[in-house]
Amino acid sequence: MAKTSSRLRQVAALPLRRTDAGLAEALLITSRETQRWVIPKGWPMPGLSDPDSAAAEAREEAGVVGKIHHKPLGRYLYWKRREAHFDLLEVAVYRLDVGGQLKTWRERHERAARWMTLPDAAEAVQEPGLQGILMSLETRLSKVA
Repeated sequence: MAKTSSRLRQVAALPLRRTDAGLAEALLITSRETQRWVIPKGWPMPGLSDPDSAAAEAREEAGVVGKIHHKPLGRYLYWKRREAHFDLLEVAVYRLDVGGQLKTWRERHERAARWMTLPDAAEAVQEPGLQGILMSLETRLSKVA
């Protein structure tokens, strides 16, 4: 487990695609324990950069592959439930422009997945910091489109 000062640190991928109409969508998955809508995330992996670790999580948890961006979109905090306590984690979020989805992947039968517009995704997730990242991305992408 990686630590940043007193906080534990994780990395996440925000899988994105454009619809035929040009609308940006994010892929959310359910967490295994609580079935909340989340993005693929996990611990930094030895031998991989943080963005590449995030891309590996997206492949394992959602079966998506594509171009990972190396500058984080942002960071958010959340409380991770442990058996006897909670840990505060800081998550760096990296954009993943999805090029495709594999036919099979490691956690395929353990999670649900759904493509959502960025405002719908922001409403579906519970972490305020992740909601902010999704909404600010909606604003940035709408200026480019």
